[in-house]
This record gives sequence, C-alpha cells and structure tokens, in this order.
Amino acid sequence: MFFANTPEPPYYACIFTSKRIEGDAAAYDLTAELMDELAAQQEGYLGIESVRDQNGLGITVSYWKSLNSIKHWKEHALHKKAQEKGMKDWYSSYYTRICKVEREYHNK
Repeated sequence: MFFANTPEPPYYACIFTSKRIEGDAAAYDLTAELMDELAAQQEGYLGIESVRDQNGLGITVSYWKSLNSIKHWKEHALHKKAQEKGMKDWYSSYYTRICKVEREYHNK
C-alpha cells in the first residue's frame, strides 16, 4: 500500500466503500485503473489510497483540494459511465462519504 502525498490540511477526502459481486474481474480491474489515471488528471486531485479484502469489501479514499473538485470529478462523463457500470454489474452495495480533513499526523 502506498500513501497519498497530501498537502497540509485543510483538504477533502472522498471515501468510497463498496461490496463487489462476482463478475468480470478483468474488466473491473481495467476500469478501476483507467479511473485512477483519469482522476489524477483532474484539477484539484491530490492522491488516492485503495484496498480490497478477499470477501470483496473495498475502501478507496481520493483526496481533493476542494468540494468543487470532487463535484467536477463526480460529473466527468467517463467517470459517470464507470459509476453506472459499477451500480449495474460490479457492486451489491456502496457508500460515498465526503469529508473535510482538518488535521493529520503520521509516522513515515
């Protein structure tokens, strides 16, 4: 796991928690990779951290400079297509949570 290189707070986190269903893992992995690359090209993008366990529970946290940056990412045409595919074919359930990071501490 690699940690996102975030700036000094404040900034925003978009937390996407999902439960994967059985299905086309190759198509899912390819789409996830493409979305990671596309997100990194968006204004306000700061980084991403993502994990998934053997039971299909996944947590992806993307970091953004502003709420407006998150809104634009959510509305990006290719991201919207991936969201629709996810709801239809890849997830039995999911949550998206948006929060403001006001402080952080770490041990590198």
